[in-house]
Amino acid sequence: MEPAIARGQGSRIGVLPADFVCAGRQDSQKNALKPHLNKTWCIGTINAQFIAHMERLLWLYALPYDRQYPVVCFDERPCFLIGDEIAPLPLRSGHVRKEHYAYEKNGACALLAAIEPLTGKRLAQVPAQRTKKEYTLFCQAIAAAWPTATKIRLVQDNLNTHTTSAFYEHLPAAEAFALAERFEFYYTPKAASWLNMIEIEFSALARECLHRRIPTLEQLTTEVLALVNERHQKQITIHWQFSLDSARNKLNRHYEGVFAANTQYKKTWLM
Repeated sequence: MEPAIARGQGSRIGVLPADFVCAGRQDSQKNALKPHLNKTWCIGTINAQFIAHMERLLWLYALPYDRQYPVVCFDERPCFLIGDEIAPLPLRSGHVRKEHYAYEKNGACALLAAIEPLTGKRLAQVPAQRTKKEYTLFCQAIAAAWPTATKIRLVQDNLNTHTTSAFYEHLPAAEAFALAERFEFYYTPKAASWLNMIEIEFSALARECLHRRIPTLEQLTTEVLALVNERHQKQITIHWQFSLDSARNKLNRHYEGVFAANTQYKKTWLM
């Protein structure tokens, strides 16, 4: 229904107050805006290429554990070094931490991390930057951490530094080739970092550590590595539940857009 129009002195046009959504009115239950709430998502254009990469990952995640072919999820994220301009108030029992709104920026660094979801094995480094050199060094660390694996099935995104060419730019050719041969690479689709299980670990690290103000690289490194080691010792695993069947059903509209016969995978629920 269109709102009623009020005409007053000078032929000005306005909306009657009664036509706005107000608390307590029946229609306000559905129509009231909630600007104080916010939800975000990260999902790319779901085309044939997206589906192909996604299905390969979901197949991989569903495989039983194989010590010779461990599935390791890797990614990196920026971390900002933030200090206090004014010292926060001392902590008091039963009270939340109180800090002044003013802060100082002390630069940035990077967190590179990997997790084997089925065993809870973890690895992390906190370098000052993230380039092909850091990627090469971290891949060497992954290879050393799984020394008996025939192939390490490494899940990663399509960042331009995440290629075996990085190995050749920072290692002799023979070493670069040998390092590349340790891995079998699986790439997430574009704008689909949620398909990489390391993001679940990053979320846990952010809640417990990274969301706080940490002023120096040294302090950040100490706290992050201590937390990663604690979670590693506890062998906290990840139980992935989004399967091939779930994808083909829940995203069936996109599957159908790629190939019409994919409607066969859509489940209908009988009442």
